[in-house]
Order: sequence, then C-alpha cells, then structure tokens
Amino acid sequence: MNLNGLLIGSENPERLKEYYTRLFGKPTWEDNVYFGWQLGSGSLAIGPHDQVKGKNKEPGRVIWNFETPDVKSEFEKLRTAGATVVREPYRPDEAQEMWITTFSDPDNNYFQLMSPMPVTAEARA
Repeated sequence: MNLNGLLIGSENPERLKEYYTRLFGKPTWEDNVYFGWQLGSGSLAIGPHDQVKGKNKEPGRVIWNFETPDVKSEFEKLRTAGATVVREPYRPDEAQEMWITTFSDPDNNYFQLMSPMPVTAEARA
C-alpha cells in the first residue's frame, strides 16, 4: 500500500483555502467543490463535509507531517507566510538528531514539519 494523500473536510473550506494558499501558493488543482495541492509525492485536498461543524476540538488526534531536512528554515518560511505556530522547532528527547515543529490551521487541525525519518528494512517490506 502507499498512503498518498490527505482530505480535510471543513464547514468553511474557503477559509482553509485562503490560509493554505498563503503557505503553499495557488492550489495545484480545483473543481467546483474541492481544491488541493500536490506537495512532494503526496497531496492535500480540502472541501466541504456534512459531518464537520466548527473547529476541531481534538487537534492532536490526527496530525499530518511534512518531512524536510531543514525544519528551522522551512519553519521560518511558513511562519513568515502567516502559519499559526503551536510549537516552535524542538528536538524530542529520544531523537536528538531530529527536529519537529507544529502548526495549526483555522479549523484547528495540526500539521508538522519534521526531519526525515530513517527507512528501516521492515518499512520497505
């Protein structure tokens, strides 16, 4: 299997479109209802969903990640573009070579930048 995309449902997808356009530029694609960006080998799509109302009450339940070898530099780019910072870049205690930073969107969904994780032989199988 290959996880290749994320769909975010929203009561107000236009608000998310404004936010993510500031961060990632004009959507790569859009139709009459949904829009999205190709980001590396994966994609982010956003659109309305009838089961979603208001802001996310548990933003830590699902957190999506971007890998980058330069978390600090990418953090500054996103912050300058208007990203809402939840946590500035830090190194988790158990992995001193790794960096992570967390952001939130207007619906209170969390996303992170993180150092690339080493691929193990088990993950390749």
